[in-house]
Amino acid sequence: MRNEFSKKAEDIISSNPKTVFITGDLGYNALENIQKIAKERFINAGVAEQNMVGVAAGLAYKGFETFVYSIAPFAVFRCLEQIKIDVCIHNLPVYIVGNGGGYGYGIMGATHHAIEDIACLSPLPNMTCWVPAFKEDVAFCLNQITDQKKPAYLRLGLGKPYPAAIAISKINKIVASESPRITIIALGPVVHNVLEAIPENKNIDLFTILAIPLVKLSDELIKSLSETKKIIVIEEHVERGGLGEHLLSILAKMSIKNIEYVSLHAKGYPSKLYGNQAFHQKESGLDSENIRKEITKLLEV
Repeated sequence: MRNEFSKKAEDIISSNPKTVFITGDLGYNALENIQKIAKERFINAGVAEQNMVGVAAGLAYKGFETFVYSIAPFAVFRCLEQIKIDVCIHNLPVYIVGNGGGYGYGIMGATHHAIEDIACLSPLPNMTCWVPAFKEDVAFCLNQITDQKKPAYLRLGLGKPYPAAIAISKINKIVASESPRITIIALGPVVHNVLEAIPENKNIDLFTILAIPLVKLSDELIKSLSETKKIIVIEEHVERGGLGEHLLSILAKMSIKNIEYVSLHAKGYPSKLYGNQAFHQKESGLDSENIRKEITKLLEV
């Protein structure tokens, strides 16, 4: 999704002279187009993420909208205090962009993984976390971010196109059944594993959610949950503080009861080994084979 982000960011910077782009010495072979357009509004802050966010907040305080770009763990964990104190408490238009969410940087290990980022950022005041699932979602998320002009986090991952054209919103129905028996809700590009796992002619509704915290559920999602009473939440993020917990909180407030709930989520490093993204997804049960098994179990109940 990095290329889709870069292209859309170029359009935003071209049309708004009060937009600044700051990178933490990352983005080679992806951000050169932005640098060319932005000129003096493109800043390489170096490997100094805390200072980078502080500078972004200062510029935003003076009336600029500021993008801050790095890989997801560097953009979030190294400067969490600055995001909270400098950006979120003052409700400033600073847009944190983290590439390679989840296990995206694979073999580089835990220092380069971001499997707790939503849990860290979503509780902060005024912050919204945006997690595109398909490459077309990136432009939608950026439009929402720049329209709202408030703290935002954009978590980028593997970019693949939608299987069919849809009208994109914060909650999207990707697979629809006339008589659904299971509702699956996915966060981010792991939805592509779900699409591989769904057996043909099975009664599955599949949704993606692009924004956390969840404010409300769509009518389509509520209808599906009410009919199936069986949910599988799938996210390349730890269970605590992730999509599943946000969803369960809303269901409790809505008094939707007697739901059979399955959570498939990032489990860290069970074998204490590192591998590519597919390796870590498999260890956490986020691969298509295990997702298919979980679907089959629920269908048999």
